[in-house]
Amino acid sequence: MERTTVPGATCRAAAALAALVAGVALCAGDLLARDFPFGSRTRSVNDLGNQYVPLHAHLWDLLHGRADGGLLVNWQSGYGSSFLPDFGTYLSSPFAPLVALFPRDRIDLAVYAITVLKVASAAAAMAWLLLRLRPGRRWAAALLGASYALCGWTLAADYNPMWLDGLIALPLLCLVGEWALAGRRRIPGVLIVALAWSANFYTAYMATLGAGLVLLVRLSLAAPPRRQALAAAGRAVLTVVLGMGLAAPLLAVVYLGTEHAYPGRLARFHPVPAENLSARLLPATYDYSSPALYVGTTALLLALALPFHRAVPGRVRAAWTALVLLVALSLQWAPTSLAWHAFAVPQGSSYRQSFVLCGLLVIAAWHALSYGPPGLPALGAAGALLTLTVAAASRTNLVHAHTWPVLLLGVAGALTGLLLLRRSGQRGQRGRLAVLAVLVLLGAQTGESAASAAVASGLRLKHLDDYAPWGERQRLQAAAIARADGWPRYRTDPGREQTVANDPLAVGGQGAAYYSSLTSDVLTRTLTALGGGWTSGGRGVQSLDNPVTDVLFSVGARVHSPPDPHQTRLPEDTAAPSVTRRDVPPLVTVRARPDHAAFGSSPYRNQELLLGSRVYAVPRIIVRGDDGTSLPGRRVGSGNALTGPSVSARCPAGTQVYLAAPHFSGTARLAGGTESAVPFHYDQGRALAAMEPLGRAPASGRVRIDLVPDRPGRIPPGAVGCLDTARLSTAAARLKATGATSVTVSDGTVRARLPAGSKGIAVLAAPRIAGWRCAAGDGPARPARQYHGLIAVPLDGTETSLTCTFHPPGLRLGTAVGLASLAALLLLSAATAVRRRRLSTPAPTTPPAPRERVTAAP
Repeated sequence: MERTTVPGATCRAAAALAALVAGVALCAGDLLARDFPFGSRTRSVNDLGNQYVPLHAHLWDLLHGRADGGLLVNWQSGYGSSFLPDFGTYLSSPFAPLVALFPRDRIDLAVYAITVLKVASAAAAMAWLLLRLRPGRRWAAALLGASYALCGWTLAADYNPMWLDGLIALPLLCLVGEWALAGRRRIPGVLIVALAWSANFYTAYMATLGAGLVLLVRLSLAAPPRRQALAAAGRAVLTVVLGMGLAAPLLAVVYLGTEHAYPGRLARFHPVPAENLSARLLPATYDYSSPALYVGTTALLLALALPFHRAVPGRVRAAWTALVLLVALSLQWAPTSLAWHAFAVPQGSSYRQSFVLCGLLVIAAWHALSYGPPGLPALGAAGALLTLTVAAASRTNLVHAHTWPVLLLGVAGALTGLLLLRRSGQRGQRGRLAVLAVLVLLGAQTGESAASAAVASGLRLKHLDDYAPWGERQRLQAAAIARADGWPRYRTDPGREQTVANDPLAVGGQGAAYYSSLTSDVLTRTLTALGGGWTSGGRGVQSLDNPVTDVLFSVGARVHSPPDPHQTRLPEDTAAPSVTRRDVPPLVTVRARPDHAAFGSSPYRNQELLLGSRVYAVPRIIVRGDDGTSLPGRRVGSGNALTGPSVSARCPAGTQVYLAAPHFSGTARLAGGTESAVPFHYDQGRALAAMEPLGRAPASGRVRIDLVPDRPGRIPPGAVGCLDTARLSTAAARLKATGATSVTVSDGTVRARLPAGSKGIAVLAAPRIAGWRCAAGDGPARPARQYHGLIAVPLDGTETSLTCTFHPPGLRLGTAVGLASLAALLLLSAATAVRRRRLSTPAPTTPPAPRERVTAAP
């Protein structure tokens, strides 16, 4: 293997230039698209608005000491959820704490700045790697480093800021592989692996696979003796194992968090047609369900020219070309796709590993350029392959009208720059012609990437849900919550009229709403049984506007906001949110005679079971179509039930009427009532509609609910519930009288004082997620029991206190593995240092004994 002797100053200069080009191009693209923060269009599409920005807002609160909870428990979401798995999945990047430097109401800007910084860092890391793989011009390394950082995967997925850590990790892990080959820098290598896996284990896993493939190619090209090759591979494996071991405290918690998470919806892998694959190599294309392989026309032409570039050794051309082709094929085969995604089919795009192939394309391009610009035959062959790619792509709907001008400008800039560069080399000139070539190539790369970023942004807004950045609505919500907040005496729920799925993290309060890949199974199932709704296949739990569940979960204040104008496209309602207050029991209540019967199909009866009192009348219902005939199976949304089905029932006069129709999508309105129509959202496998209040039953007791379905659905038997609010007040007063006299909450610990003589069970109004241990009185701490999904502790009448502590599953195991890895790293480093010292110290020699002088006898 050839030794690289590129000075560190050259690497630093190339890295700085790459970061500058990537950052400028990304911002220019957002400026062209008029995206936030340069224009009025929001960037908060899909999970960026629903998950990542609110989670970064919660991190801001934690760093400034303003959050309810800590690293162990997030008391703001899901009535109390494990936070460390979320932290390890979304917020453990070393860039994430930078949000603390921004004002709280500029959290969207903070996340955007971190995104730009991560993309620039990925460009710098790749430029540095390229110069370590093989010497070359620093501007060329910067150009290709920026090409990698602004690849199609980045432009399509930059709304997932935590994935961008994997973009940075790939070149860094390849550098670790170079160090393993050379047998040096073990400690920095282990720390880089640990940092990569801690920052985002998901993309770090893919980056590690990619770096391993690069290492295999480097070994095959170097062709060292077998013993040396095995030693180098062993050093690389040991480095990865020790690095993952250091990251184990987070990795173990995240892994076990996924084991306890709601399973969500199942997905299957479907390979895309070859022409779609070809289209994604071109600039200014976008598709959520195909691999985004764009790396810039210059890098693509160079990679296509590599097999024909005679100045490059044949083994080098064959090895890198074969690796690119094999990885490209692995994207399209179900078993290898499964392996790339850690053997779990992703719920979304099946090509999240595409950044690895983009990185390999850039490395191939570097080998084509670092041996000297390709000649006309190689460029001609590359041009022919590009023409075939364009011809195949033109048959798809992924190529739009704006693709062609961007592609033509990219091709013209790439060919002009490469030809000028070759001509300057042939003449032995490094003056104006070379400078012009560099300017043309850098300008073409920046313009092409900026245009592609702008196009991707616009098309993404058309395909995905989007959310408004922090504005007046959120400010009013946060202010209303702050005025009503009484935690931990009671909870303040941000309300059913959510702005994003993680409203409690964004605007404060302690609600049911929670959206994460780690939403616990027990939370989703418990709230669903009580009439709650969800989105995202069960992982986006919604708030439930219901006084019974408010009593059950100690929600003493509930915020009611006008509908979000960004979602409804209605004129903005400037009215301040209203707050309803309720006298509720404390977080810890006592059930003297708990009913352990299992939940049934009726959410009304399930609420009563958990409450311990009968408060609902559940009448028989009749579902009729618009012609007045009874609908078989109570199915609505098709045939004669499309335009005007209705539900008829009889309720006691004055009771509050509720409709629980989880499989109905549309609107429902109480006939003769003054309330407006209430929306229900159901989408098979994706969303479940929540129970909703419709108004008061009339004096006659005859209730008719008019439905306007927007898709086929079904109304279940017992869908109507009639709530007696007087009975509910009595039940709430009883629970309050026998509940805890005081409750204190600090991160993962809850302490409560109980009335003397409390018997039965104490119930903590929080989901019984794995990791809770409780002790009654001076008794030993034991795993908490479960009472219909909530934390429960047996009482025998002698205890007057209760203490529950939370330890995330996997934290102790992960910490032990981390400490063992640290000890092994220190021992190995010490042993290596001792061995090197012995080798560098010359062996002591014994001076020859002096010869005796022999004198003649006198």
